[in-house]
Amino acid sequence: MTEIYQLPSFDEMLAEHHIATLHSSNIRVLQINVGKLCNQTCRHCHVDAGPSRREIMSHKVAESVIDVLRRSDISTLDITGGAPEMNPSFRWMVQEARQLGRQVIDRCNLTILVANGFEDLPEFLAEHQVEIVASLPCYLEENVDAQRGQFVFHRSIEALKRLNGLGYGQPDSPLTLTLVFNPLGPKLPPDQLKLEDAYRRELRIRYGIEFNRLFTITNMPINRFLFDLRESQQYESYMQTLVEAFNPATMDGLMCRTTLSVDWQGNLYDCDFNQMLAMPVTDQMPRNITDFDLTTLSNRRIVTGPHCFGCTAGAGSSCQGSLQPPTN
Repeated sequence: MTEIYQLPSFDEMLAEHHIATLHSSNIRVLQINVGKLCNQTCRHCHVDAGPSRREIMSHKVAESVIDVLRRSDISTLDITGGAPEMNPSFRWMVQEARQLGRQVIDRCNLTILVANGFEDLPEFLAEHQVEIVASLPCYLEENVDAQRGQFVFHRSIEALKRLNGLGYGQPDSPLTLTLVFNPLGPKLPPDQLKLEDAYRRELRIRYGIEFNRLFTITNMPINRFLFDLRESQQYESYMQTLVEAFNPATMDGLMCRTTLSVDWQGNLYDCDFNQMLAMPVTDQMPRNITDFDLTTLSNRRIVTGPHCFGCTAGAGSSCQGSLQPPTN
């Protein structure tokens, strides 16, 4: 008879390792999801974004976001989606945040940079020195297209060459180009530094492409990827993999400690993953960007769930890549 694996709660795992309840330590990054509209439909997408989605951040909410930056010392505006560039207020937000001296990150799917109607987007991003964090789950065409759709790899390479031509990823250039790897299927990412070396070698030899760094990010059991796990009857085994790979050394680097997530309606969350699961900040906290209070939100208790094991497994995972060397 097959034994049924009993999944501990994340808080139970913290208690087992004598780790205090998870709290934020500051807010250095305001990460905003400007909507679920996207020109792609990726199998691993935890946002469940696609061309038919119509959830889009209004300009009024965008103004509230910029107002928070104006009234605080939050150093980074991290813009995601969907394809964030498809939001009508995207360029306005970039310009306003840069005028305030803030770092701006665009979490880009690359193909939007060569899509009809967005032909001047690479030049706009370069002009405003926006850091580009771009998803490229492999340097092999068949693997990328299997995860993200037919011809996505070809268009991604075209976009990367355009970015390189503008100075992105080049030595001594202020234009930072970061690539993002997600595993194909229910497994943990490999060693980030070793994979970065492989990416650099293969992309340089095959296509003459340069980039600054690579982030490895664990696939979260949320939305579209969760559906695939259940359809293939791999959910329990994947969760067991994440739980058994729990690494206490990742705790200090978790992005929820220094990041506040904002959805397209202005609602507040501890991270983008909690946002997709409709798990807002605790009810003692302001819950919308219009009620933002830096001091209160900087000391909030983090809302946790089973998906948190994805951020703490192995080398750890965040929007800034792996967190720690894996435990042996």
